[in-house]
This record gives sequence, structure tokens and C-alpha cells, in this order.
Amino acid sequence: MTTTALPRPYQSYVYAYPHKTAYRPLADRPALREEWAGERKDALSLYLHIPFCEVRCGFCNLFTRIGAPEQLTTRYLDAVDRQADSVREALGDGGPVRFASAAFGGGTPTFLTADELVRLCDIAEKRMGADLSAVPLSVETSPATATADRLSVLAERGATRISIGVQSFVDAEARAAVRPQRRADVESALARIRESGVPVLNIDLIYGIDGQTPRSWRHSLDAALAWRPEELYLYPLYIRPLTGMGRTRAGTGTGAETESDASWDARRLALYRQGRDHLLSRGYEQLSMRMFRRLDAPVRGADDYACQTDGMIGLGCGARSYTSRLHYSFDYAVNMGEIRGIIDAYTATEDFGRAETGIRVDEDEARRRHLLQSLLQARGMETGGYRERFGTAPEEDFGVELARFTELGWLDGDREPGLLRLSELGLAYSDALGPELFSPSVRSAMAEYEPR
Repeated sequence: MTTTALPRPYQSYVYAYPHKTAYRPLADRPALREEWAGERKDALSLYLHIPFCEVRCGFCNLFTRIGAPEQLTTRYLDAVDRQADSVREALGDGGPVRFASAAFGGGTPTFLTADELVRLCDIAEKRMGADLSAVPLSVETSPATATADRLSVLAERGATRISIGVQSFVDAEARAAVRPQRRADVESALARIRESGVPVLNIDLIYGIDGQTPRSWRHSLDAALAWRPEELYLYPLYIRPLTGMGRTRAGTGTGAETESDASWDARRLALYRQGRDHLLSRGYEQLSMRMFRRLDAPVRGADDYACQTDGMIGLGCGARSYTSRLHYSFDYAVNMGEIRGIIDAYTATEDFGRAETGIRVDEDEARRRHLLQSLLQARGMETGGYRERFGTAPEEDFGVELARFTELGWLDGDREPGLLRLSELGLAYSDALGPELFSPSVRSAMAEYEPR
């Protein structure tokens, strides 16, 4: 057991690197055709972003707006269609262009009507050339928008996974997270998802909500398990600037309404461990700090797509795209007025052939991204694959960081040779470990970003 003082466990959820707050306007506005020239395009990921929700949860800092004035969703899909045309042209025909996986995210993609979802699928297939019936297709939904007609469209078009944000099965906790919903409506939505026949159900839950106790957390876990979801994600609550909860609590000076930061950290860590142990005892395996999969569930991930190395095409004004040298997107904001302005500018755009906002990825950043996104998975990273890609060992490139992780007890000391893998403690501290691998330049850019 480590005797070194551990850092705070909840610092930053690292779902992509570099983080979007490190993106900046690209002065040269590079042409996408030039950026994609020479890139491998035979195992791409396709992501379509829908920035609309019926309500905005109090903890949410995603790029989304509440509702859509008349015809806005039509104008938005028109713009996605134009963007798809531009992007597909930029990919060229000099080599095979194939998508190995697809996802619709947001926001809430099922905010769209059933007919609009048909159009969204058509854009993915007829404009981009993705075969949605032949690749894993994941779609996010909410209890209010998981209607039978929408789910029917998604099932017919090849959706293999539906992810629903429940967060809590306790109505009082949902209200505390500024997520107005009734458990009865959540249960009805889950029944409709199961009736749709989509093979993988994922349920998102959150721990660390005001008033949540070990008993109520167990209640939500068991309520979710009653549906035998193939996947469960357990998220710690974060309170970010400009979110509803962030504005409410800005004057308290504490991490939660009545708690110190240290007390809130300890409570979240205890709830995480309780949730992890409960799921492991109920026939689930842990794939990352957040993700758990039922042991007998079908594996529906892409067979030949690796997020560390393969490219991504993002369509929509909140979507990111990745080449090996450039990550790019559109402007980012949390404030509702700013988001509305960005969406309006997106829907008025005619030429999507250039990258407007992003960050260049050099060899050092590529190494960091590979290590970070591999190490945060419970299976760990094979060092041979790293050496094959970069010509060096991770210990050569990140000796200081890996030595610190060892000192903190975050690396599994019993791992087999040729593998870097987190210990049980390291997985629990993933949100502290990830940021320690950020480069100085990315840290600086993130620190300079002004939330708006």
C-alpha cells in the first residue's frame, strides 16, 4: 500500500485528448481534403451530433440547447447534410473509405422525430457511405424521448446499442440533480427499449448527488439491474462552471451544498467502490472506471477500430473529427445564449470544406493520447503495440509519470510482462491519473480557456 499522499480523486473526466477547451481558431483554416490526404480511411468512426434536449440537467456542460424553435431541427439537418457532402468529398476516392462504427450523440438524438431520425440515418448511409446495418451503431436517448416510433426507426436501421441517461431511480435525487423525471416514466422508457429488440441496453447512473446515501445508491443499482442491462456506466457527479448546479452553488465555496471538497471526494469514492463491488458480485466485469459489462452480454464493439490510432469523422456543430495530425471541431460553449449563436451560425454555413477550430497533434501528443486512452481501460496497454507504433518504450517517453504512478500504487504490480495495467486503486483514481499525462502546452491552453 502506498504511503505517498494521494491527490484528489475527481479532477477531470478524460474522454478525449486533447480536451476541447484546448482547441483554438485555426488561423490557416486548413482544407479538409489536404488534412485527410494520406490518412488511413478504411476503419473510421462516424459520429453525428444532435445538440437539442427537452430539458438541461443541472450538472450538464455538454454542447446542447433546450428545445428547438420551429424549423430549427430541419435547418440543422440541412446543414448536417451539406457538411456530409463536403466531408465525403474531402475524404476523396484515392483509397478505400469505410466506417467501422457509428454513433448518434448529443444532446439527445431522439429529440428528433421519427421522420427526422430516418433522415439522420440516410445522411450517414447515403451521404457518408456508412453501412449502419453492418457496423455497431450506438444511440443516446432520454426517458422522455425514448418513444416507440423513434426506437422502431433506430432498430430497423441497425442500432445495436441504446444508452439511456437515468442517473437515479430515486425521484428526490433526480430533482436534486436538476433532472425532472419520475421513476414510472423511466421504467416505461426502459420497457420500450427492451421491446424494440435493440440488443444492448446501457444505463447511466450518477453517484455523489446531494442526499444520496449508500442505501439509496444500492436502490438505484438494483433498480437498474432488474432490467439486466448489457452495460452500465457509473459516473461521479461533477459540478462545472456555467451549469445549472454550478451557478446555484457558486457562492457556497464547497464541492457540494453542505460538504467540503474533501468530504465530497470521500463520499463519491465510497459510493464508487460500493457500486463497483455490487456490480462485480452480480455478474458484471469492469472495463474502465466507469464502464461495466454483463459477463454473458454480446460484444458489440467494432472489431477493427482503435480510438488511439484510427480516425474519426464528426458531423454536427458539437462533433469532433480526428486525423493523425489534427483534431478539429466547431466553437464550444456551455452558456445557453452562446450555444444558440453557434448553432445558428452552423445552420447558416454553406462551405464545410475547411477546419475552423482545433489543435495540431504532434508526435509527443500522439504518444500521450495513446498511453492515456489505453491505460484508462481496465485491460491495460500492451507495450509491444506502443513500441511498434512509436519506436520507443513507454518507460522511455514517460518514465517520470510512470514512476509516480508506481509510487502512488496506481499500477498493477502483478501484471504480466509486456503489459501496463492499472491497479484497483489506479482505476478508482482514473480522473486524477488522466490529467497527469496532459502535456504542458495542453494544460496551458486549458487553463487559458474562458468558460462561456
